[in-house]
Amino acid sequence: MKNRNLVSITDYSKEDISEILRLAHLFEQKTNQRILENKVIASLFFEPSTRTRLSFESAINRLSGRVIGFSEAGSSSVSKGESLKDTIKTVANYSDLIIMRHPLEGSAKYAGEVSDVPVINAGDGANQHPTQTLLDLYSIYKTQGTLENLNIFLIGDLKYGRTVHSLLMAMSKYNPVFNFISHKKLRIPDEYKMFLHDLNIKYYEHTEFTDIISRADIMYMTRVQKERFSDPIEYEKTKDIYILRNNMLTDTKDNLKILHPLPRVNEINEDVDKNEKAYYFEQAKNGVYTRQAIISAILGLKPENN
Repeated sequence: MKNRNLVSITDYSKEDISEILRLAHLFEQKTNQRILENKVIASLFFEPSTRTRLSFESAINRLSGRVIGFSEAGSSSVSKGESLKDTIKTVANYSDLIIMRHPLEGSAKYAGEVSDVPVINAGDGANQHPTQTLLDLYSIYKTQGTLENLNIFLIGDLKYGRTVHSLLMAMSKYNPVFNFISHKKLRIPDEYKMFLHDLNIKYYEHTEFTDIISRADIMYMTRVQKERFSDPIEYEKTKDIYILRNNMLTDTKDNLKILHPLPRVNEINEDVDKNEKAYYFEQAKNGVYTRQAIISAILGLKPENN
């Protein structure tokens, strides 16, 4: 993995994923280390972010690295008309690694092609979010003891949800059964269904989940993303279709865990938070360890407790 870009979750093999999970476990055991001393990491967020940006910065700071960059495009030279190419090539001169979020699909791939230092995709439009996927896999592994043969429920915005797309592609390596629950206008795109069909991975599509929730090992809730809708009326029609409440979890499996990439809006009622099956805040915490693992692997650095 050394000096390789992480643009798509498909950039990592099953063996690569196992190594990231192993390293994440080591960083969870000892989170504060000094392995990034004298390293400068560029954090380029052309699109707003809270959890992803701050968890990356926390990961870097806890490893004694330095962070440069910006948290919105308006505070960069892009607002003056500078091209993405020029921004990336310039920032590459100042850093050892670039972490980038951008609203355009394919932007991370392009950045990786023009950069002289490795690039990590922190989300490109509705396309991919591979570091979120790796922390999701770490969370699933921690709670289930395996990634194999699980029944995964993906609920909400499956059309624009880049976290869903990346997770689907990663979990397809582990013989899952998928249940897709969404409004007809937010269904999983055909290209992902074709991807699963070619791999002989079972999947089922539903518009309701209350009658089948008892089958789930993992429930992955997503918000309907207002920023992906050009028509605000369509957003209002669909934003509150799926809301998980605590009383719906009564007859679910003991091992069930509820995940969410956050931020949530209304799709998980706050009365779920106290249920032992709620795992989304712990999932967010796992992002620090997983991103420490990704950065160290790409830079070829070993944890102090390796």
